[in-house]
Parts: sequence; structure tokens; C-alpha cells
Amino acid sequence: MNRPPELTVPVVESGVTGVIDSGCEFEGKLCFRGTVRIAGIFRGEIYTPDVLVIGEGARVQAQIDAGTVIISGEVVGSIRAKHRVEIHRPAIFRGDILTPSLSVDEGVIFEGNSKMAHTPAVPARSFLASGKS
Repeated sequence: MNRPPELTVPVVESGVTGVIDSGCEFEGKLCFRGTVRIAGIFRGEIYTPDVLVIGEGARVQAQIDAGTVIISGEVVGSIRAKHRVEIHRPAIFRGDILTPSLSVDEGVIFEGNSKMAHTPAVPARSFLASGKS
């Protein structure tokens, strides 16, 4: 299937750049470039122009602003994705999604709203750049 050029996501050749693994719990703001995989528990805010993977068994309660979000775990919150959101079995999603491309597998629990619209290219926010500690 051919996608319009604006929906094409470059492949990150370096693989996963960070992991919040099973058994780990994190609360706060997470800003990164590359690909981060969450397999544990996360509460807070996530900002990236790149890829966020929420693995099976993960529990995330967050406001997410990302390039691409791939979900197989449980997410409660809002997602704004510049490129796409993929939700795979056995995922549970509760909240709002704004993205130009949305894929939801059969068997996923989806409770919320989705709006498929082109999202303007706004750089991912970073709490580090704001000078706040």
C-alpha cells in the first residue's frame, strides 16, 4: 500500500534507545529522541518527535505527544501523534487520540475518541529546554 509522503515515517536504524522495563515504575516527564519501549508502569507526560512503544503488560497513564505510538499494553490518557498510532492486541486504550493515521486490531478494547486529522509539525516540548528544574 502506498502512503502519502507526509505519512511516511523514517525507520530508526539504531533500534531501541531506552527502556522502562517490567518491574520498573516511573512518574514524571519523559522527553527523548529515538525509540523508547515501556514495559513497566508510567504516569506523567511523554514528549518525542520519534517512536514510543508501549509493550504488552505495560500500564501507562499519560499525556503523550509523539511522532509514532505503538501500543500493546494498557494506556489511559491522551495521544497526539504526528505520524500514526497503532493499537495491537491485547491492548486497552481509554482516552483521546489525534493522529493522521490510526490502526486498531480486532480484539483491542478502545474506549474514547479519535480524530484522524493532519497534526501540524510542532516540535516535541522538552522540560529541559524551559530552564525549569
